[in-house]
Amino acid sequence: MLTVDGRVIKVTHPDKLLFPDDGITKGDLVDYYRRIAERMLPYVRGRPIHMNRFPTGIGRAPIVQKRIPESFPAWITRATVDLHRGGVITHAVIDNAATLAYLGNYNMVSLHVWQSRIQAPEKPDQLVFDLDPASDDFSLVRSTARALRSLLDEIGLSPFVKTTGSRGLHVVVPIAVGPGFETVHLFAEHVAQRLAAGDPDRLTTEFLKQRREGRLFLDVNRNAYAQTAVAPYSARERRRAPVAMPIDWSQLDDDTLRSDTVNVRNVWDWMRDHGDAWKDMDGARRPLPSLAEWGTPDRSGRRRGVSRRHS
Repeated sequence: MLTVDGRVIKVTHPDKLLFPDDGITKGDLVDYYRRIAERMLPYVRGRPIHMNRFPTGIGRAPIVQKRIPESFPAWITRATVDLHRGGVITHAVIDNAATLAYLGNYNMVSLHVWQSRIQAPEKPDQLVFDLDPASDDFSLVRSTARALRSLLDEIGLSPFVKTTGSRGLHVVVPIAVGPGFETVHLFAEHVAQRLAAGDPDRLTTEFLKQRREGRLFLDVNRNAYAQTAVAPYSARERRRAPVAMPIDWSQLDDDTLRSDTVNVRNVWDWMRDHGDAWKDMDGARRPLPSLAEWGTPDRSGRRRGVSRRHS
């Protein structure tokens, strides 16, 4: 039995190997989510979630679960949202450390969250650029993140960055709640196209893999309604249980950095040496600039029109 936030959670089969090649058990995963909760909660609280579950370990196909089971205890927050294609779905929402520990016991390895919160599910409060490389050349991922940061900074937005625990980086931009998902998705697509136009030999916005021709994919599709991105501090279903880790922009200067550098075993040493790189995110929210205000890119990636920096 485990008591977290006054809730008693029965950890079943704590010795079950969820990462068999690394000796990482379900008990280890529950302990990780219990301990990381204080750092993680500000970035997942109030967001509908979906879970990638691995009841028999990460070598098997995941159970991708969005709907909260009826068997979940009443103290876990729920959010019922419109499917936009008929019907509704009720998600779990993580508001406390006990919920994180409970989900770890439910064999949830990785956690994915909406770009909006349940107070305004139709209106995102952040947008995400997923930098998805075609190879293991992480130097290109790092340089692309820097270029994207410069572009966003130019128009008055304040981006943050995290490793995904997989292959690439996520550049996350906090925005003031207002525009709907369609507007935000269109804006992100416009930014990505402009960035790719400036480096067409290495970057692409082409969705189909066979058309990318070895280029890094600037993926903005996580900005559509009900789409999710891996949560900050989530474990991932890969060897050594890497962690999606918020990092400071200066850490991109480290040539040894990889997307899976931090894992559930070395994360505490990492956090001892690095503060919370996203602690100022809420204060960095800015209104989303309009495309008309910004101008449109020509084939070289240069702007046509005049932008104004938002203070």
